[in-house]
Amino acid sequence: MTNTIKRRTAYRMKVTAIIDDNLVNNVKVFTQSSTITEAITIALKDWLDIYKIKELNKNISKNPIFIENGHRIREMNRSI
Repeated sequence: MTNTIKRRTAYRMKVTAIIDDNLVNNVKVFTQSSTITEAITIALKDWLDIYKIKELNKNISKNPIFIENGHRIREMNRSI
């Protein structure tokens, strides 16, 4: 199923899944969504964001940046 929007194509997937009703209802409540599709979409995006943050934290912990004074961090920020 595709929707065309101003020269861009948005791809969507229709999925059949067996998910516990309590879990779906909790997700709907916590995401403040009125539909199951919206609730699951928000929950999956949030999960991906958290996963990416965890991966970034792992990478930073392997190679941390030690800042002894503010000059170095200011220079790093200005170079971006």
